[in-house]
Amino acid sequence: MSNIRQPVFSRSFGNGPRKVLAVHCTLAHSGAWRGVAAAMGSEVTFVTPDMLTHGRSPDWDKQGDFQTRNTQAIEPLLEEPMDVVGHSFGATVALRLALAHPDKVRSLTMIEPVFFAVAAIDDPAVYKAQGENESGYIAALEAGDDELAARLFNRSWGEGRIMWADMRQEARMSMARSINVVPACRPALIDDVHGLLKPGVLDQAKMPAQLLRGSTSPRIIQVVNDGLARRLPDAVSKSIEGAGHMLPVSHPSETAEALRELFARVAE
Repeated sequence: MSNIRQPVFSRSFGNGPRKVLAVHCTLAHSGAWRGVAAAMGSEVTFVTPDMLTHGRSPDWDKQGDFQTRNTQAIEPLLEEPMDVVGHSFGATVALRLALAHPDKVRSLTMIEPVFFAVAAIDDPAVYKAQGENESGYIAALEAGDDELAARLFNRSWGEGRIMWADMRQEARMSMARSINVVPACRPALIDDVHGLLKPGVLDQAKMPAQLLRGSTSPRIIQVVNDGLARRLPDAVSKSIEGAGHMLPVSHPSETAEALRELFARVAE
């Protein structure tokens, strides 16, 4: 990776002895981990950055690869061995961190990683169907309608938990700001431009790992999770009943319990 780095905003939740670095999903912000941190009480301290073009962090300067730039921006927070957790696109950043710093990543939890290149290999039919499902917000982006694109993206991946019209204007504007980076995620997620799926690359992430998904999530997530679990040296794939893509927000207690189970295997 290059040495280009933009500083990002981060905050902490909890004051427990175990340090956890948690990376949020696209269109969200660091506060998305508040519920999981609360469910874990005094067990851990969550360090939660805002990705570039999200939350209180600056806009990405459009130099280099978006996934790589977020990895570079967040890696200074890995000052010591930590458990690393990521959700959706943030899960793929977590994977990059684990590969770049295996000595500092005690354990790796990827929640609903959108690394669709796995599905393109393992189940092309599911991969194709997912592409068709995303055509609406992509068309809106191409037309320059950021708010419509954000609304359609949120409807697809946010499970409709909060209707667009019921959101605060600030939240709608934040999502419209962030939606522009979605096309920049595609080279890493779909084309695997960093070659993570080449033979031997994922073997370097030897730390205990788990892939979490919601039982009601799109089929492609199960394909990706199971595919990554097979490729990683020490990983399991788990489902949280009744949850969808936003399970860290909608099911914080269940997410916390899955983290506890993994952490119990790994000494501080």
